[in-house]
Amino acid sequence: MNINKNVSLAIHSTMRLGGTATFLCEVTSRQDVAEAVAWAEARHLPIIMIGDGSNIVWRDEGFPGLVMVNKILHYEEFAEDELNVYVTIGAGENWDSVVERTVKSGLTGVECLSLVPGTAGATPVQNVGAYGQEIKQTLVSVEAYDMSIKQFVNIPNEQCNFGYRISRFKVIDHGKFFITGLTLHLTKANPTPPFYSTLQKYLDEHGIQTFTPAIIREAVIAIRQAKLPDPAKVANNGSFFANPIVDHGTLTQLLASYPSITQWPMENGDFKLSAAWLVENAGFKDFHDGETGMATWPAQSLVFINEHAKNTADLLKFKQKVIDAVKAKFDITLVQEPELLP
Repeated sequence: MNINKNVSLAIHSTMRLGGTATFLCEVTSRQDVAEAVAWAEARHLPIIMIGDGSNIVWRDEGFPGLVMVNKILHYEEFAEDELNVYVTIGAGENWDSVVERTVKSGLTGVECLSLVPGTAGATPVQNVGAYGQEIKQTLVSVEAYDMSIKQFVNIPNEQCNFGYRISRFKVIDHGKFFITGLTLHLTKANPTPPFYSTLQKYLDEHGIQTFTPAIIREAVIAIRQAKLPDPAKVANNGSFFANPIVDHGTLTQLLASYPSITQWPMENGDFKLSAAWLVENAGFKDFHDGETGMATWPAQSLVFINEHAKNTADLLKFKQKVIDAVKAKFDITLVQEPELLP
């Protein structure tokens, strides 16, 4: 395990902005994690673990401690019977590669999460979801290094406190656990309708009536590629804001003035609003900001792209412009989805 000094954090964020890490290392095993923690604590340094940086915005001040880049690889399937299969995954595995392997095995449960960028270990942190599936629906447990007791622990699904784009790892226990692996419970079967509206529309338009994990994965990839930029080619963090949740009364008031507002009912009676619709209708469709060097992606206003921003301060300034405009027009406060570190 090599520990490097003064490493640019811009190369560890797909937005390609940020300061410098005083120290940075890659961890490829549980032993590496324990040793890195001991090394940092012996020097009284703060420590943080990251994956691919697809959901990270680094501050310009950088990080005055040790950054661990998770490269722990593992993939193993265990068939309990002909229907139920458990998949154990290293947290450093590329998430889309994991989905691809499950689909090739004929397993359903995460195919709608195809092409979600980042590592497997990041998925429980914000309860990653797309096209009607969330990781909480299939996750059995999370393996993590617990900083409070300096031991590895297994945290079952019911103790992860999952909500919409949130978990205990993101809020109350932020920084307490370094996720090293996870176990999923998938099913050897074909996905069944009803599907998420956007996905169903694609299936209808293409005359697709036979559903397998592979077919649904292909459809999701086609949908995502049509509207989202590849972070390897265009600097971005994907969706920059979470979809706001409002009650029935608030939705009724909004519909009175904006009858075309995009919204979806939730199981608890609340409604999820399209943050993309709000951003676009606040005046930021295919918007290019000369002051900050930031822009919105032409096919999806919720995606901020870094065209020629000089630093994270530029990104945060542009973010605030969008938040203020949406608040002024709709009285809705958008919440940033990528994590601002440290």
